Formats: sequence, C-alpha cells, structure tokens
Amino acid sequence: MTEFSHKTALITGAGSGIGRATALAFAREGANVLVSDIMDSQGQETVQMIRNASGEATFVHADVTKRDEVASLVETTINTYQQLDIAVNNAGYGGVRARTAEYPEEEWRRVIDANLNGVWYCMKFELSQMVKQGFGAIVNLASVAGVVGFPSHSAYAASKHAVVGLTKTAALEYIRKGIHINAVCPGFTDTPMVQRIMVEEPAYGQSLVGHIPARRLGTPEEVAAAILYLCSDRAGFVTGHCLVMDGGVTAA
Repeated sequence: MTEFSHKTALITGAGSGIGRATALAFAREGANVLVSDIMDSQGQETVQMIRNASGEATFVHADVTKRDEVASLVETTINTYQQLDIAVNNAGYGGVRARTAEYPEEEWRRVIDANLNGVWYCMKFELSQMVKQGFGAIVNLASVAGVVGFPSHSAYAASKHAVVGLTKTAALEYIRKGIHINAVCPGFTDTPMVQRIMVEEPAYGQSLVGHIPARRLGTPEEVAAAILYLCSDRAGFVTGHCLVMDGGVTAA
C-alpha cells in the first residue's frame, strides 16, 4: 500500500511543469489522478506517462477561467472516481513584464482571471464536494511573488498575494469541516515558463538566478514533494500555511 492508495487527486495545469510533476508523484503513491489542462496534447501526455508506469489517470480539458468548465471538471472527477480527496489548483498565467502604470489592461485582466478567479472557481466547486464528503485537502499554487514584491510583474504579484489571502481565509472557514487548505509559494523553478525566459532573455534569466542564494532554480519535483506532504495525514495539523520554497530569496 502506498501513501495515497484509493484516493483521488485533481490537478489543474497538469500538462507540464509543476502540475505534471505533481500528477506523476501522486500516481506513484497510488492515487487516481484527474489531469486537467487547456493544452490537450500535453495533458494527454501526462496521462500516458502515468499509465505507462501502471498508474490510473484521466484527462479532462478545462479552462479554469470558465465557471461552467470548472463545475463540469469537478463533476467528472466524482463520476469517474466517486470522491475528491485532494485538489491542487496549479493552473495559472505569468503575464508580461511592464511597470505598473504601463501594464496593459487586457493583460492585467488575463492574469487576474487565470491566477485568482481560476483558483476561486476551482475552490468553489471543490469545497462544495468536500463539505458533502466531510474531508479533503486543497493546495493552491501561489508564488514567492505572493509574499514579496516582484518589479515589472504587478498583475502576477497582485494575483499571487490574493491567492495567499484566499487560502488563509478559506482554511479558517473549513477546518472544522475536515478540510485542510494550504498553499505553496515557489521561487524561480525550472518550468517551461522560466525556460522560455532563459532562452528569450538570457541576461534577465541569469540575473534572476543570481538573486537566488542557492544559486540554482528549484525543480518541479521539489515542489511536488511539498504538495504531497501538505495533502498527507502527516500534515493533519497544518492548515492556512503558505510554504515558501525559494532557495533563500526571502531570507536574504
């Protein structure tokens, strides 16, 4: 028996990066994994990776900015696996680089819609199901930019600060319902988004790494390991916590 045998984990944005690493990690520990993404081919690839390792997974296309698609995603999870033990709200969008006064309005709305409204929609329907069950664990993906400022990324920092506040508030509301709600706040992590920066703007990318006391990027697998801990019985007394994983950035 592995740690999450007979449990179901729903993971958004699971087609790549931290989402994929988390889906694979839960599957290795015996969970049924509901993989969701807007990139169908990448989501299906995650499912195939899980199945190739003798795990159980299903893919559902869902745009977290669309209320009805999120409602259908949770409903499909229940119809497929009968319950929702774990939800990892990982889907998000980085936005462009611009100072606050020059930040494009449409881009602002896009970032807030994906990173804040998307997490809220997911929690809305996940929590409704978990309250019926009387148990559940939710982990939201915030960011180190959710606890400190992030110049030229005002929309991203605002959205991730909001996710931290949403996480703490919901944790207080639902702990007596048997539901634990936490967040992880990764620093710069070796994901496709950061890899694109390193290729398109190598000087800027290297400057980011230079500001990390550990002098390296984090890995998706390190973040996934933290998520699994927060969803495990070992973290039964942990709720409303926002775990910073930044290689020492906020300690400097």
